[in-house]
Parts: sequence; C-alpha cells; structure tokens
Amino acid sequence: MAFNILVINPGSTSTKIAWYEDDVEVWRKSISHRPEELSRFENVIQQLDFRLDAVEKAVTEMGYSYDNLDAVIGRGGIVDPPMPGGVYEVDDVLIEYLRRCKPWEHASNLGGLMASAIARPRKIPAFIADSVATDELDDIARITGLPELPKYSLAHTLNVKSVVRKAAKELGGDWRKFRFIVAHLGGGFTICAHKDGRMVDLNNANENGPFSPERAGTVPTGDLVRLCYSGKYNVKELRRKLAGGSGFVGYLGTNDVREVKKLIAQGDERASLIFRAMAWQVSKEIASYSAVLEGKVDAIILTGGVAYDEDFVAMVTERVQWIAPVLVYPGENEMKSLAENALRVLRGEEKAASYAQVVENYSKKEVV
Repeated sequence: MAFNILVINPGSTSTKIAWYEDDVEVWRKSISHRPEELSRFENVIQQLDFRLDAVEKAVTEMGYSYDNLDAVIGRGGIVDPPMPGGVYEVDDVLIEYLRRCKPWEHASNLGGLMASAIARPRKIPAFIADSVATDELDDIARITGLPELPKYSLAHTLNVKSVVRKAAKELGGDWRKFRFIVAHLGGGFTICAHKDGRMVDLNNANENGPFSPERAGTVPTGDLVRLCYSGKYNVKELRRKLAGGSGFVGYLGTNDVREVKKLIAQGDERASLIFRAMAWQVSKEIASYSAVLEGKVDAIILTGGVAYDEDFVAMVTERVQWIAPVLVYPGENEMKSLAENALRVLRGEEKAASYAQVVENYSKKEVV
C-alpha cells in the first residue's frame, strides 16, 4: 500500500501544497495570498491559522481528506541554533524554535508549524527536511577576515541535497561517499562544496558569490560602505536592492532569463555582456570550490531554473569541465524532494532526527 503524504511549502505570498502517493505526485496546488490579506498580520507566525484554513479548503476542494494521510512534511525554516541537513520530526522543541523566527523571520518557518497542526490530531508524523538554514560548514569556512562578520550558512539546501542523491545514484554509489560541487542557479545562486554527505563550504545566496538574476553577490566592500552612508538609501531599501533589485534586475530591469535572451537575440550588446558576466562569475565560484575539495571532485552539478538555459550551461561547462564531468538537473523540484524525504523515513530507510538533540549538542559546545 502506498504512503499518502501532504507536502506544504509556504512562501511570502503563497502556500504551495501537493499530495503524493509514495513519490508520485497526485495533484498540486498553489494558493495565492493577497497582500491586503497578509497585511493585517504583524508577523509571519500570526498567519498560521489563516494559511491552515486556506490549505484545508484546497484539500477538500480536490476531494481529499486529511484522515487518509500517513505523514505531513513542510519546508524547513530558519532556527537558531541551526541544524545539519536531514529529516527532522516536528516535536515540541522544534515548534518552539520555529515560532521564535530567529535570527531572521521567514515564511518557511510556517512549514513545520502547519505540518504539525495537521498531523498531531491524527496521530501521524510531521516532518521538515533540509532547511534553508542547514549548517554543515567546516569551521574554517566560517572565517571571513572580519571577526564581527562570520559566514552564515543560508542555502538552497533542499534542492542541493536532492540532486546530490540523484547524481550519486546515477554514478552507482552512496551519496555520502562522493565529492560534488553543486551550483543551484535560481533567483539567487548557491554554489557549494558537498563532501562525504556534508555541505562543507558555500556562498550565502543573499550576500556573496556570483551575482544572479536578482541579487548582487559579492560587491566591493569599500564602495558598499560609502553607498550605505551616501544618504540615498535607508537600511531596508539597500537590503532590498542587494537582494531583489540587483543582478539582471539592476542592469537590465528584469529577473527573467528568457527576457534577457530576447534582448540578446535583438542585438543588445549590453544584455549579452551581463549574461556572459554572470556565467563567468558562476564559473569562477565553482573553480574556487575545487580548491576546497583539494581538486578531488567526482562531478560538478548544475541545477535550478537557470540551468534550463542551454547557452548558459554551455558557457559554464566550457570553463569548468577540466575540473570534473558536468551533470545538469534543471529546475528545483522542492515538492518532490520533500515528499521523498518523508518517504524514506516512512519506509524505515532513514530515521528522523531530533532538533532537541541539536539544541542539547549546541549548548554543550557553547559551554566548552
């Protein structure tokens, strides 16, 4: 008998849900939330009941019932202390920390809370998996040069882990035994060194690394400081510019690669330059992580929405294929990845981790 799994992926203005039988998607729905609906809530956590009502209504409209579920899994949120990758059962400790929304408020924190609210009354498990704040960095990777500003791990972990498992399966081995460089290329870019099951080093997709369709990436720090004090922007405006109003958006006024390609096809030399520059920067970042892995790289993986563009993939591949073979898995597949994570636990292939144990281990480390 197949396991029935409800997947919940909350975004800033939408909640995506999908019903899976094992790893087969039965149906999917994206529930849009109007700004005026959300504006009456002071914070993300206050949206919990509102979003739960919307999800229950959508499930009922599809002709399905929560009572037929075997598990619910939500997108992993941001918690402090951060957690290693993997599947976590949503217990009382995790609920408490998800509600805190520290160090940042993020809609993904609702994923585990919604999963628990649906699962608990029915005495079925609720999970989250591969949180956006997954932290598996080597300590040496946290050093930035400025003691007040250590590197934090913030990445597209869910898709990174998914394609790592997929690549390892195709290569015929255990994903925990391979060395990959993964480039997730979406609205923001995550480039990471994935070594023996861990993301040992990566760029923070919001703050450094290559520029992307809507983010600035690494910029000249001196000039950035001067811009901060120029009087042109307040803190909120400048943060929005760096992560949302830069990259393709800043140079070309769009975050859509297809629109940029249209400009290039029309002979826009500036668009061509910016497009090639983004591939250049991605290639440099990938090459830098080959040093982290001491040149021992089993494969380079390109994934995310931009990986659908064959020209971009070709430009990056040409520059980095000397390091290792390049594998391409376009798209993000977040919903299926979440379902597969829950399914492994339900089948007994993996045991769900405890965030309470993460907190305990962190407190011991702090004492030491």
